[in-house]
Amino acid sequence: MIVEVCANSLESAVNAQKAGADRIELCTELAGGGTTPSFGLLKLIKEHISIPVNVLIRPRSGDFTYSNLEFEIIKKDIALCKELGFNGIVSGVLNKDFTLDVERTKELIKLSKPMQFTFHRAFDWVSDPIATLQQLEELEVDTILSSGQQNSSVAGMDLLSKLQKKTKRTVIMPGGGIQVANVLEFKKKGFGAVHLTGIKFHKSLDHTPVVPMSSPGFLRDDEVAISHLATLKEVVRLVKEK
Repeated sequence: MIVEVCANSLESAVNAQKAGADRIELCTELAGGGTTPSFGLLKLIKEHISIPVNVLIRPRSGDFTYSNLEFEIIKKDIALCKELGFNGIVSGVLNKDFTLDVERTKELIKLSKPMQFTFHRAFDWVSDPIATLQQLEELEVDTILSSGQQNSSVAGMDLLSKLQKKTKRTVIMPGGGIQVANVLEFKKKGFGAVHLTGIKFHKSLDHTPVVPMSSPGFLRDDEVAISHLATLKEVVRLVKEK
């Protein structure tokens, strides 16, 4: 069974390698579901990590329906990962009606070759998972990462097992809530891979700062935060007015 560790930093990746993990999914900002790592992190990973690394390509948190500009960012990041020699890409695009954006996903898979391609947990939003599995198999996706459309892979075991039975070539990789206490359930069910963070929080400061820098209100699945043109124009007008 392949153990893939979702690493949110260089230190997490080093620990995954030391622990004997088979593969790493590299990302940042786990609180928002993961976003594309920085160029600096990508470069250092290549220096310190020898096991296969698949890179999450997701330009922002929120939904998986992207503007034309965001899609261009995704393609540029994939090209960079190919240039740097990474093992694989983790990405995916949906339509607003929670169906697979076949054309855009097809374009990303083509751009990623010869790297592996994992369709990420956007799969857990699709309205028809069995039909989407068939579409992704036709696109020759290597792996689908899913919690079985539940809050945890244990809760989603029924759908994950159905997908496992239906798949012809694509690896179904359970991910979400996997830990020491339940990982053997997935091995017994015959899954070929599991995905987990293994995160444990470590106190970094002696005292909690008075002014918070985290903004939980920005974490929304159905809304995207974009600087508002009219608001910015009015601020500029007010401060520039003589």
